[in-house]
This record gives sequence, C-alpha cells and structure tokens, in this order.
Amino acid sequence: MIAPKLTLTAAVAATTLALGASAMAAEKWDMPMAYTASNFHSEMGVVFADRVRDYTGGEVDITVHPGGSLFKGGEIKRAVQTGQAPIGERFMSAHANEAPLLGWDNLPFVATTYEDNERLWNAAKSSVNAQLSDLNLVALYTCPWPGQGFYFNKAVTSSADTQGVKFRSYNTATATFAEGLGMIPVQVEAAELSQALATGVAEAFISSGSTGYDRKVWESLSHYYKVNAWLPRNYVMVNKGVWDALDSGVQAQIQQAADETGADCAAKSADLANWYFEQLEANGMTVEDAGPEFLAELQEIGVKMTADWLEAAGAEGQAILDAYNAN
Repeated sequence: MIAPKLTLTAAVAATTLALGASAMAAEKWDMPMAYTASNFHSEMGVVFADRVRDYTGGEVDITVHPGGSLFKGGEIKRAVQTGQAPIGERFMSAHANEAPLLGWDNLPFVATTYEDNERLWNAAKSSVNAQLSDLNLVALYTCPWPGQGFYFNKAVTSSADTQGVKFRSYNTATATFAEGLGMIPVQVEAAELSQALATGVAEAFISSGSTGYDRKVWESLSHYYKVNAWLPRNYVMVNKGVWDALDSGVQAQIQQAADETGADCAAKSADLANWYFEQLEANGMTVEDAGPEFLAELQEIGVKMTADWLEAAGAEGQAILDAYNAN
C-alpha cells in the first residue's frame, strides 16, 4: 500500500510544482492609455487585453489604465521605452519631433478616407516599424481616428477670423496649422482639454468628432468645421526588450490578438465617424463643411507641411509617398 500512496503524493507534488511554475511564468502588464474609458480606442484596448489573456491562457495578463490615470499622454512613450510600463498606447505623430518619419499620417489632404489611410499605412509600415525598433519599441497594432476638423467658439470663414486665437495643438503638424492661420499654438493633452477650454487656455483645436464628443466641448465651443485633413493613428506599443524576452509562441498569440483588435478598431472608427457629428449637433453645435476660402487656405498650408515633412523625413519619407501614390 506504500507505493500507491507515494505515487499519489508524487503526482500531487508534480501538479503543485507545475501550477507554481505556471503562476510564476504569468506576466502582469499595466497598459497606460491617454483617452477616456468611454473612447473607442480605450474600449478596444480592453478588448485587446481580454484577447491576450484568452489566447495566451493567462500567461500575459494586461490591465488597461485609461484617461492618463497611470501616465499622462505625453509620458506614455517614454514610460514604455524605459520599461516603467511594458505596454502602452499613444498618438504616433506625437513623436514626430523626435523621429520625423512618425509624422507620416499627418500629411494634410494626402489620405483623407479610411481606405486611403490604410494604403498609406501599408506603404509606411516597414519604415515606421524599423524606426520604432530604434526607439526600443515594437508596434502591435495601430488604429485610425476619424478625419480631423476644426473646433471654434465662433463662425470662421477665413484666416481673417482666426488671428490671435489660442489653439490647442497636440503635435508639430497641428502647431504648424495654427501658425499658418495666425493662431497661437498651446500644448494641451486630451485629458486636460475640457479644463483648458473652460478656462480660456485654449479657444480652438483640430481633432475628430470623437474628441469633441468625449470632452463635451459644446460647453465651451460653438462650431465644428469638417475638413477631413488627415486620419491620424494611435498605436499600441510594447517595450522591445520585454517583447524579445517572450516565447515565440506567446508572441504569436499576442500578435493574433493585436491584428484582430486593430481591424476591429478601424471598423469601429469608421462606424462612429458620422455618429459623432450627430451628437455634436444634438448638443447645440453648428457642424458644417469648411467654406471655400477657409478650405483653400488650409490646403495651401497643407502643401507646405507635406514639403516640410519630406525635407525632415528624407529619402524614407519620399519612398513612403512614392509607394502610396503608385497604388
């Protein structure tokens, strides 16, 4: 009778050790995100985290921290680069000052539909991923915002109406637009936008209908002008050292979750684009296409911005546009 008891004891011990090893192998990742929990990017971040947990059998457990609650938007990339957080999400073009190539999605009036934006991303992806690798980052998935338009606290028909307006900028491209229209760019993160508008720190900005809806900007602003200047992208990034340390099988499971979530996020963005306009109007804002004089001025500024980007991004930037235009 001793042998069976020993066998059972050994089996229990082996199972306990296996469970312990599994628990030790499980990785818990905090994922900072800049936008509110109700924003579709944040919602899809939770979907991604759930998929990763499911596909890896719990080996990687991601907790999403929306609204800049763990790190503010401007701190997220640095936190992931340095390993303070293993994973996070940020607006890709927010890093164009450091790496001009990452401004590929802020070329005004170059790719103004979801289909064209996807073609532009496909043309840029290889070069962008190489650039991110140099920054100790790996992009898991990207997701476009709806097209960008202008918010004001008054009617605007041309740059004559925008002189001296304090304009919330979120990257080099938006600051350039502001200056071209005689406005004063002010750096304001999305989580701080409502307060900035309420206190007069900012009086206007360019963004999608999503940001206006999330921040209830109708409490401070009155007009939204559809311009569809570009469809910027957020990206979910992971620290390269953390990524490289993962088993290849786990990498494949996480990438599957990322690919599925990126596709779902883009589809959700497209579905919501017009709905956001309806919500702005329902809350009292005037939503209309930019007038011909204002639009012509914006397009003129856009041509210069694209030329400036090509000069900064060099041959790689030109290769991206050439590949995009060839399709």
